[in-house]
Amino acid sequence: MMEKLGILLQLLALGRVIAEAVCGADEFNRYVTSFLALCLVQALQLIRSVDGATHEDGRTPSILDTWTHSDSGGANGDIACDQYRKYKEDVQLMAEMGLDAYRFSISWSRLIPNGRGSVNQKGLQYYNNLINELVSHGIQPHVTLHHFDLPQALEYEYGGWISRNIVKDFVEYADVCFRMFGDRVKYWTTFNEANIFSMVGYDLGLLPPNHCSSPFGYFNCTRGDLSSEPYLAAHNILLSHASAARLYQKKYQSVQKGYIGLNLLSFNFVPVTNKTEDVIAAQRANDFLVDFLPSLLANLKESKSSFDFFAVNFYIATYVKDDPEILNIEPRDFKADMAVEWELIPENASSKYTSLPSSEFQLTPWGMQGVLKLFKQNYGNPPIFIHENGLSLSLSLSLSLSLMQRNASLEDWNGSNAKGYFTWSLLDVFELLDGHQSGYGLYYVDLDDPELRRYRKLSTDWYSRFLKGGSIAPDGGIELEGSRSSLSSAQAMR
Repeated sequence: MMEKLGILLQLLALGRVIAEAVCGADEFNRYVTSFLALCLVQALQLIRSVDGATHEDGRTPSILDTWTHSDSGGANGDIACDQYRKYKEDVQLMAEMGLDAYRFSISWSRLIPNGRGSVNQKGLQYYNNLINELVSHGIQPHVTLHHFDLPQALEYEYGGWISRNIVKDFVEYADVCFRMFGDRVKYWTTFNEANIFSMVGYDLGLLPPNHCSSPFGYFNCTRGDLSSEPYLAAHNILLSHASAARLYQKKYQSVQKGYIGLNLLSFNFVPVTNKTEDVIAAQRANDFLVDFLPSLLANLKESKSSFDFFAVNFYIATYVKDDPEILNIEPRDFKADMAVEWELIPENASSKYTSLPSSEFQLTPWGMQGVLKLFKQNYGNPPIFIHENGLSLSLSLSLSLSLMQRNASLEDWNGSNAKGYFTWSLLDVFELLDGHQSGYGLYYVDLDDPELRRYRKLSTDWYSRFLKGGSIAPDGGIELEGSRSSLSSAQAMR
């Protein structure tokens, strides 16, 4: 009983933390601040593994499925949140919250099970149903075509993204999506975190398809070549993006009136000191992990004007300092080639860092300003969508609102071409790095319940009030009304 009471007290305390952390210094709402006035889209994102039903209705395995059944500690996305069956319920939750957009990804292996060739009619029907349900509730679909989930069939056949063959197959897949869904989908993102997928999937082996080579890698390095594969994958991803974008612009855009872009994970690298070598090291880290894909994209003959927007995922600022000695190590991977030492939080951290109960890392919402500044200065201030932003907490107590947290000076966002903000995530989904051990969602999902019931968290009340135009003051708490925000202690215990 005392343990359950403790969980309830944590929930109530979190509600207060949320109200104070996201408010900032002045009262504001979604319509009155300079940045938020530009946020035409307030929305939530879910990873593909939210769908579940991985072996049903004609769907075949992806490299993500293969990985979760081999390297993720026994957890997998076979059922996940079962949005495949519960999509109507989830869309209703979005509508009640006040969302007007929703980002999701299409499973290539559900739509085209062999990676190319015939379309799976049941998969096609599912995505038509989901899109129609969103549109009927006034919620704008934002679709990502590839979210770490290449059909395993293509990985087996020719090695997936390290083969030039992938470009043709990806473009044919994209063509099916544009043709079948483009009358209702106006925002297309070709790849989620293209920079991280190519490097971490083909160098560290931490993400699917888990390629790495000795002495590097987080898992047993049984396949891969870090000297070539990360660069081959990145090159083929860029060619695939550019080719799909060119197809869309030539064949569909004038009729469908939509937009196409690319998603990157951003870090906002900050020098530990003001020394010249550390300042240069921070720029070098950005060049390696953020800038290199847009820079290559701008120089590819095939990719002229191949994006209408960039999308960024951001979670935390990262401090770096120069480390030239690491260049003496042989062999080296891309991390060593950067010649930097990473620090999440520098020594003698100031009050600009904000902690939350049971948080896995400190919050640095001000880092988003640096990310937007980078794109503004380096790429002519293109339209930007913030596709992911959030915080993971234990016991499924998720804030997912670190962007608008205390110390984020909204006025400093003036001049950036930010068009919308998506928080990660609607539900406590199956996460790539730790399965079901962490919770980013605004809704808790009881995995021990056969019905996988969703339970609204306190952060949902704050966000819903904000989205509906309510003003939030620094001392404004969250008042519970009836059973709203009722994540009971019984459901919280797994």
